[in-house]
Amino acid sequence: MTLFSARPCSLLMLAGLSLGLGTLSARASSDDSWAAFGKEVAAACKAATGDSFSKPRVVVDPYGSERYGLAIVTGKLKAGGTGSVICVFDKQSRKAEVGSELGPDLLKIAK
Repeated sequence: MTLFSARPCSLLMLAGLSLGLGTLSARASSDDSWAAFGKEVAAACKAATGDSFSKPRVVVDPYGSERYGLAIVTGKLKAGGTGSVICVFDKQSRKAEVGSELGPDLLKIAK
């Protein structure tokens, strides 16, 4: 084996190792970014429900769609009974909107 034939293999191994480490680092920061995004969506959706719920529980779709963060807010309604609303969070404007209340006959949420 000559020096020239060993070198390309070493370079390929080094490149592969660098790429692998870069991917792990990107994935960790990506996971952190998605977690922060989920918290932002949950807070915005909770605020968007106003005082409709006495103890709202927000379940966030981990990734949403390309343009929107998506969540379901559910809990005990201050008006009585339980219910849920669908929340849409615009990724550009950073604003959340909720739909009308859905009773347990329309949407059943398991604990």
